[in-house]
Amino acid sequence: MRLPLASGLATGAVALTLYPLFQGGAWFWSGLAVLIAVTGVGVLASRFTLDRRLVPVLQLVVLGLMLTWIFAGDHAWGGVVPTRDSAYALWLLLVAGFEDIQRYAAPVPPAAGITLLTAGGVGLIAILVDVFAVRLRRAALAGLPLLALFSVPAAVISDPIAWPVVVIAALGYIGLLLSDGRERIGQWGRAVLLRRAHRPAASAPPGAYAANSAPFRLSGKRIGFAAIALAILVPALVPTLEPDPLFGFGAGGGPGGRGNTITIPNPVAGMRGQLTQDENATVLTYTTSDGRPRYLRLWSLDQFDGEEWGMSSPRGRPEDRVSEGPLPRPPGLGSTVRTERVETRVTMSEDISRLHFLPLPYPPTLVEVEGDWRADQTTLMVFSTRQEARGLTYRVISDEPRPTPELLERAGPAPADVVDRYLRLPADLPPEIVRLARRVTQDAPTPYAKAVRLQEWFTKDGDFTYSLATRGQSNSALVDFLIRNRTGYCEQFAAAMAVMARVLDIPSRVAIGYTGGTRVGQGWQVGTHDAHAWPELYFEGVGWLRFEPTPAGAFGQGTAVAPDYSEPSTPVGDGERDTTPSDEPAATPEESEQSGESGQTQRNPRELDQGFGALPVEVDEGMPLAARIGIGAAALLLVALLPAAWRVLVRLRRRRVWTTPPAVAGGGTADAAGGRVTHAGTGWRAGGGARRAAVHAAWAELCDVLYDLGLARQASESPRALARRLTEQYDLDAEAAAAVHRIAYAEERLRYARDPGRETPHRDDIRRVRRALAATVSRRRRLRAVLAPPSTLRRLRGLGEGILDAFDLLENIRPRRRVPESRETAGRSGRVLTRTGR
Repeated sequence: MRLPLASGLATGAVALTLYPLFQGGAWFWSGLAVLIAVTGVGVLASRFTLDRRLVPVLQLVVLGLMLTWIFAGDHAWGGVVPTRDSAYALWLLLVAGFEDIQRYAAPVPPAAGITLLTAGGVGLIAILVDVFAVRLRRAALAGLPLLALFSVPAAVISDPIAWPVVVIAALGYIGLLLSDGRERIGQWGRAVLLRRAHRPAASAPPGAYAANSAPFRLSGKRIGFAAIALAILVPALVPTLEPDPLFGFGAGGGPGGRGNTITIPNPVAGMRGQLTQDENATVLTYTTSDGRPRYLRLWSLDQFDGEEWGMSSPRGRPEDRVSEGPLPRPPGLGSTVRTERVETRVTMSEDISRLHFLPLPYPPTLVEVEGDWRADQTTLMVFSTRQEARGLTYRVISDEPRPTPELLERAGPAPADVVDRYLRLPADLPPEIVRLARRVTQDAPTPYAKAVRLQEWFTKDGDFTYSLATRGQSNSALVDFLIRNRTGYCEQFAAAMAVMARVLDIPSRVAIGYTGGTRVGQGWQVGTHDAHAWPELYFEGVGWLRFEPTPAGAFGQGTAVAPDYSEPSTPVGDGERDTTPSDEPAATPEESEQSGESGQTQRNPRELDQGFGALPVEVDEGMPLAARIGIGAAALLLVALLPAAWRVLVRLRRRRVWTTPPAVAGGGTADAAGGRVTHAGTGWRAGGGARRAAVHAAWAELCDVLYDLGLARQASESPRALARRLTEQYDLDAEAAAAVHRIAYAEERLRYARDPGRETPHRDDIRRVRRALAATVSRRRRLRAVLAPPSTLRRLRGLGEGILDAFDLLENIRPRRRVPESRETAGRSGRVLTRTGR
């Protein structure tokens, strides 16, 4: 009963490593209940000596009953016995669980579907561990399902698992191995434990320790080294993977080196959800040192694939923690640009959830916040893979550039890394957009002038209308927005200006966050209706600058304000400009004005916690789940067929040896058709090495064929006796019998002479023998010989035993002590007396 209990404890210890994947403890209690039920069945089965083939079946039945009781008890008979309704309810939860896994990042919310998948997975792992360790008595192999369970958090999360949990998991597996070893030794009787340090060997009972301790000590060392290798070394060597495993956790990679990554939903869809809420719920409040509002950026989208703008996965190394000091200098910002230092204090709402990015004014220089928050070096986004922004209060120091139009006019070309990343456009971009961008800016001589002209065209000259009714930013949607209807909201305006800027060779990206909000007392209040998207354009020497193509005021985004450097009142280059924008953003438009616009659709109410970073929207999930499962199954199949492939390679290598006739000298001849070599005079010595190798190869292949078919020869059988037994026992035909005798006689002769004789194996002898013997065994054995050849598995097992034997050699490594001369003399005398006594 000790071993099944140890297998359950080992599964529970390893299951503790799943804690970073979930919010709350619902998964733990459900998994614990399932684990106790499955382990209890294993303990009772061992107590009453139940047939080991029935135990996994009973455990699966109990697992199904437990899952029905926990997750579908209302639809089950008596709350436990499954019914059609309960099975359908479980199926719906499974489907919902897989969808939630695709949608949410770790830590995932405590949804019933995800909890069902977790509890069921823990139960299946517990059953596999029990089968390997208890029913098949292969405790070391039980480490494979445990390692599969451990690899789930290692593959999904980027931060390392806490070391106490890893130690607990390793101790669980070591305890399983120790229980298995102790039970095996206990079958021989009661173990007698002696301590050599306190009891001399001479005082021990005869045979209790001195004579029989070596096997026990060797077994202990094997168990110890195997436990350390599997429970400590193997998990330590498993890398922290990018969060894009089988079930689709994680955002896509982007440029830059590997580091911490984070999963986010679709930022554009999240912003759209906030704008269409009926209630303008408060997201955050903030104050600034100069009393002026600031745009607060969350995300920076740098990839346009022709369908939508997306974001490269941010990179946050341990040294990029904001608590380590100032953030990196903003990309592209030169030392000659005048900057203004501003201090901003932000307080996030307690009602917003699952937000792992900090809203910040750009460019931040210093961020003081509690927790493990890290900055992406290329975009200066600050994010965390563990903490949430809900309820946080933090302080931001930003050095805002104050460029002049003259400085922006003289901006040089962007560096190669910026060009490569921020000028990419899809090859199928509609030519209408390219022609339109060039026509609108045909009179602008510089990139800065083109950017200003684009902004003026969107806000003044292009006859655009602001409306929340439109959706989409694909190629066709952009063409409709720019050329046909010219109606949209901030998403379309920002995306369109960024695309047109790239057409004009101006590096661009789309920022998503919040506008400055509305003044409340001495600070500013930002609500869900202040969610906004705007383009950022790059100018060498100044860096990234915000532009505002979305119409503001009563007929547009109410709190949107264009920056002063983007609105010169005179032609660019004259040096005179109107720099008197209002510090106070316009009021939010009335709901009646927005709903009365042409084509406005009815807006659906949403909760605040379904805002940024939490909106359960449909995202690009990449490869379908069925395809991922198929690829995984194919990979497992290839791994399972590795022994068969190895067997084929060994057979081909041997075939080349016995089918290549050696060069014969001194009058010898080679018969290629029969595969025989005759010799005369001294010809045998010239080709003797190749002939001996051919004979040994044929004999080794015959032994492997017999082992694969379950007809292995006995250890006491000579080659001649084996050939005689096979011929008589399996009634081989004349050709097969002659082939067996040729192989056996040549091998037997080579064991006692250098010459295998005149009758060496023919080229087709092995094939004839294999076919004749395969016809005498069942189809199951023939399939096993092809798909999982026991001869290869025996070699793999021997390789593992050889590794353990190498560890056992450490038992004999001891420091050599110098023996005093008197004792050394006495020892010699004793040896002389012993020899004399013989």
